[in-house]
Amino acid sequence: MNANTAKPVVDKPFVQRLEATAAATEALLLELLSDNPLDNEIVRPKRLLDAMRYGSLNGGKRLRPFLVVESAALFDVPHKSALLAGAALECIHCYSLIHDDLPSMDNSDLRRGRPTTHKAFDEATAILAGDALLTIAFDIITRDDVHRDASVRLLLTRALARASGIGGMAGGQIMDLAGEGRFGDKQPPDVEKLQQMKTGALLHFGCIAGALLGKASKLEYAALDSYGRALGEAFQIADDLLDLESDAATLGKPAGQDDAMGKTTFVTLLGVDGAKQRLKNLVGQADAALSGFADRADVLRATARFVAERQS
Repeated sequence: MNANTAKPVVDKPFVQRLEATAAATEALLLELLSDNPLDNEIVRPKRLLDAMRYGSLNGGKRLRPFLVVESAALFDVPHKSALLAGAALECIHCYSLIHDDLPSMDNSDLRRGRPTTHKAFDEATAILAGDALLTIAFDIITRDDVHRDASVRLLLTRALARASGIGGMAGGQIMDLAGEGRFGDKQPPDVEKLQQMKTGALLHFGCIAGALLGKASKLEYAALDSYGRALGEAFQIADDLLDLESDAATLGKPAGQDDAMGKTTFVTLLGVDGAKQRLKNLVGQADAALSGFADRADVLRATARFVAERQS
């Protein structure tokens, strides 16, 4: 089955399914970021909590938790367990956006159509909000409700840490800054590795998290691993194209930043037509990786097409 012949989602339209998970994630994040301190917490300072909520609630497609939920569904993992793991991942993603928008990083004033966290509050509060979201993610992923088997929770925690840290998202971020010439002479980065780390690592985790939660076989894990890598690259290429071809009103954030900052992207390497062809090929690769799951993976197939065709 290829990207052009994949069956549509038959139980309900894909966008409705995505929105349902987004709403469930939103409700869970609101619960997790409540005013009430947990055991061994002293108090949850209001300003910090408000900034954490501002940076993580009321926005975004929640694609990363959706990937956790849908990959876990292949193995009949309880929805609440997958949703908790997805919420942990989303906290990491939202922390990264708060920090990415800071003046010392991308210096963005707009995110999801409204002022960025450091503009709505201040830089110090934004940094601490990001730090706290990063930290609470590991509180969430280690909870008994995620999985009754502590060894599964350990594997999830390790995988999330590696996706987020020096060999994953944070490492990709500093490679991106180095490519801008922040630390001396500008050196064009290895765009594929940079993408795999800065953007792809968290998306990839969303796909393998379901396999870990479901105690997948080696073959099943490898399939979701391959799917996640193709999806991550497809997401970045689509993002590069949107930055070039879209506008701030559509994106909900400034457009044209890559070009303005002189970044090397898939578009600058491949050209627009080449990037679009690679994007199409990646959707096909993502589809092919799921062949062993047959129709059960139709939602994930639709996700790959959605990533490639999204407008924001």
